[in-house]
Amino acid sequence: MTRATIRLAALVLALIVAWAASLMVGAVRVAPGQVMASAFGGGSDLPTSIQKVLWEIRAPRAALAVVVGAGLGCAGAAFQGLFRNPLADPFVIGASSGAALGATIAIAFGWSMTWGYLDATAAAALAGALGVVAVVYAIASVGRETPTIALLLAGIAVSSFVGAVVSLIMFVQNQQLAAIFGWLMGSLSARGWHAFWGTSPWIVVSCAALWLLARPLDCLAFGEETAASLGFHLNHVRGAVVLGASLATAAAVAAGGIIGFVGLIAPHAARFLMGTSRHAVVIPASGLTGGLLLVLADDVVRSFLPQGELPVGVVTALLGGPFFLYLMRMRPRQLERRA
Repeated sequence: MTRATIRLAALVLALIVAWAASLMVGAVRVAPGQVMASAFGGGSDLPTSIQKVLWEIRAPRAALAVVVGAGLGCAGAAFQGLFRNPLADPFVIGASSGAALGATIAIAFGWSMTWGYLDATAAAALAGALGVVAVVYAIASVGRETPTIALLLAGIAVSSFVGAVVSLIMFVQNQQLAAIFGWLMGSLSARGWHAFWGTSPWIVVSCAALWLLARPLDCLAFGEETAASLGFHLNHVRGAVVLGASLATAAAVAAGGIIGFVGLIAPHAARFLMGTSRHAVVIPASGLTGGLLLVLADDVVRSFLPQGELPVGVVTALLGGPFFLYLMRMRPRQLERRA
């Protein structure tokens, strides 16, 4: 058994322990013994209210935190590899702004339809994220090629425009301002098993596809010319990575709103923990680390205030902001050492 396999197994164990521990966190106190008894069939003496809190409220919420964090972590690792930029995150080409536009429209105009397990807001956010990414990719394409720098620039421009549209809708539909703003801040509150089953298949398939693209992502680390000389069709690789990472990001945002910085922090933490930059290891490790980070962050928001809770996006931003600044400070030093 290799060192990477052992460390991945340790991450899986840590994630399982964190998920189980999250069942005890919240306004209603649940003892570890009660969780164990309920989980292994010995909870017949437990009050019905405790059983409901555990398996209808906390368990799906913690499970959703795992898959949302995993989707953001894998997407962040893929985009950092594609753009060869340690500051890239899952929202770099417009997925967050597109999801915000879709969700804002659904909330502002009171849409109530459902799509499978997804409610109106989640379905609109998923469609909006994928739609904006498709627009960005189309704008960045020049003939049959899609240059990396063009993707970044188009993502910035389209995100700014879509953000302005979201602000305009919020200004006009000010009676829905609180609901829209609450979604934009990111939260896993009041999400049940339907949200988990509605988004987890998208995220699992997307992360698996990104893992299969590990080798071309490794080759891209040595430059596009090197990757092309090894037989990889760069435009196909870019398209596949963008599709997989954007789909994972769109599903994650549809489920939990805009939860920033998880996709930025998780890949760096994964590389540090794994001791390697190989994407075959980093992508699954980023998914596990992202899930672990989001479960812990959600535990914090549920225990920080005695009444109510903070949006989980606030906690991840408080952690991610300083980390982003740290990366900005360290990157020039790394470049100077290589020179």
